[in-house]
Amino acid sequence: MPEPGKEGYFLPMNENANRPIWINVGEASGDLHGAELIKAMKAADPALTFTGMGGSAMRALGMDVRHDMRLISLVGITEIFAGLPRILLLLRRIKRELAEIRPRAIILVDCPEFNFRVAKMAKKLDIPVYYYISPQIWAWRSERVHFLRKFVRRVICILPFEKPFYEQFGVDVDYVGHPLMDVLPLEELDRIEPDGNRVGILPGSRSREVATLLPRFAATARRLRETHPDLRFVMVRAPGMDRNRLLSLWPEDLPLDIEEPEDRYATFRSCRFMLAASGTVTLETALIGTPVIVTYAVSPLSAMVGRLLIKVKFISLPNLIADREVYPELIQDRATVDNLVRTAEPWLDDSEAYAAAKADLAGLRELVGKPGAANRAASIILDDLARLAR
Repeated sequence: MPEPGKEGYFLPMNENANRPIWINVGEASGDLHGAELIKAMKAADPALTFTGMGGSAMRALGMDVRHDMRLISLVGITEIFAGLPRILLLLRRIKRELAEIRPRAIILVDCPEFNFRVAKMAKKLDIPVYYYISPQIWAWRSERVHFLRKFVRRVICILPFEKPFYEQFGVDVDYVGHPLMDVLPLEELDRIEPDGNRVGILPGSRSREVATLLPRFAATARRLRETHPDLRFVMVRAPGMDRNRLLSLWPEDLPLDIEEPEDRYATFRSCRFMLAASGTVTLETALIGTPVIVTYAVSPLSAMVGRLLIKVKFISLPNLIADREVYPELIQDRATVDNLVRTAEPWLDDSEAYAAAKADLAGLRELVGKPGAANRAASIILDDLARLAR
């Protein structure tokens, strides 16, 4: 398929051409991938405009962010219940805006619990819907694949095992590779030598997960420093996360550097290893080559529901892609300070264990596909819109 801006690439020329494209994202990783998609689509047609829900990365590219993505940054079943009134109000506003604007297309990025409702609105308004960064329904509640077949024109997936999953259910699906391969300056990062005494802290991008995990990471850091007094700790602030909020959950007497998200990749690479909440950031660190202990915990009710519904062996993307444990996972009841310390100590004391952890990450770059995911996704969407306009 031709890339945007190449010969053979056609744009629709009809009355809808001047209407904006609506993009809906709900978290920091979606904001990053949405921004890369906007870049690729504008490379094909600089006249394109975008509106919808997003964050700072998409706003910086000129998108009219009507709703901040932090409005739906929730974790777990009980947390969603608590925020339900706000979400319902937001959905009503979006429904009204879609009817008024009649965007040329709607692009949904992950966040199925919210975005599926937007897809239903679009269907009633006869607006074509494209799902970029397809929802991980292969992990749990796989019956939702039938919803996608009915309400979404094309699903665009970024993980190699997703395409055959969707195809078996008759979904129109394309695999484009992972957009992180376009974002990460890997050659530059590979030249950075990790600091043997630097440990990274990544407590997540949502308020609830930070409140749950950061105190445990702090207690782990204190324990590790008792036996390794030269250790230094650095935290990367997630986009939209308040710096003072992070400091309020970290002991004042335990030294900590807080780096801004714009510098995160070099910071990841500079660390000997990291303690991190599960999420896209674990794939970023894996591709960069930094070992990570993946941790996660939600409310007891959310955990109970998750055990009933989740159908995969792992929760972190590096492990799912490799189909084996390249990152240790400490989830729910296992996410204790004792277990974190016990898992981290060999990476400090045993050079062979640490080298093995690094070597485990070496093959992941080949598994996630070649650069150009955003360009390929832009081509798929804009070519399809061109066909609709003929």
